[in-house]
Amino acid sequence: MKFLRGLKRNNDREWFAERKAVYERELKAPMQALIAQVNDAMVEFAPENVQPPQKSMMRIYRDIRFSADKSPYKTRVAAWWAREGLEKTSGGGFYFHVSATEVTVAAGVYMPEREQLLAIRRYLVDHHLEFRSIMSGKKLRSLMQETETLSLTRPPKGFAADDPAIDLVMCKQWGLSATLPVERATSPGLLKDVVERFRAAAPVIAMLNAPLVGKPKRPMF
Repeated sequence: MKFLRGLKRNNDREWFAERKAVYERELKAPMQALIAQVNDAMVEFAPENVQPPQKSMMRIYRDIRFSADKSPYKTRVAAWWAREGLEKTSGGGFYFHVSATEVTVAAGVYMPEREQLLAIRRYLVDHHLEFRSIMSGKKLRSLMQETETLSLTRPPKGFAADDPAIDLVMCKQWGLSATLPVERATSPGLLKDVVERFRAAAPVIAMLNAPLVGKPKRPMF
C-alpha cells in the first residue's frame, strides 16, 4: 500500500525504476498468487473464465499513445478473467483491482465491440425476463451493485421502442461491481471477498457470453 500511495504521488519512470523490485515482490507476486487461488475456486462456477495468472494480471504500464495524460503507470494492480475464446475481444469477464484507496470487484461486459453489442442486444430481447431475474437476485444484490450502463437516448436501429426489453437493449454495457475498504487488500478475507462476488455474478456473465460463443461442434465420430 505504501508503494501504491507513493506511485500516485510520483508517477514517473525514475521513481518506479528505483522501486521496481518492491513492485515485483510486494504487489506482482502476491497478486499472481491471489489470481491462482481465485482460479482454483472458479473451476467450480466459471471454468471458461479461468486464465493463467500471468495472463489475467493486467500490465501496470499505461498505453499513453492516444492519451492526453502521459503518466506512464497505472496507480492500481488489476486482473481481468476473460472467457476462453474471447481473450482478444470484449466478452463477459471478471475484474479485480487494488489501489491506494479502494478494492474493487466487478463482473460484466464493458465497451463491447460493435458485433458483440448487437449480438447481446438481440439475445436480451429473447431472454430479458431471465436476465432481470438473475440481476435482481437477493444474494447478488447484497454483494454487488449495477454499474453505469452508458445507455442510449433512443432505441438503436432495428429495435422497437415498445419492446419489453428496450431498457436493456439501450445499454452499451452491462455489469456489476463492489467497492470495498482499502483495508480489505491486506486482510486474510480478501480471497473470500473476491470469490464470493465472482460466484454470485457468474450466471450473469454466462448469459452475456451466451450469444458471443459458437454452439459446441458436433463430434466427427
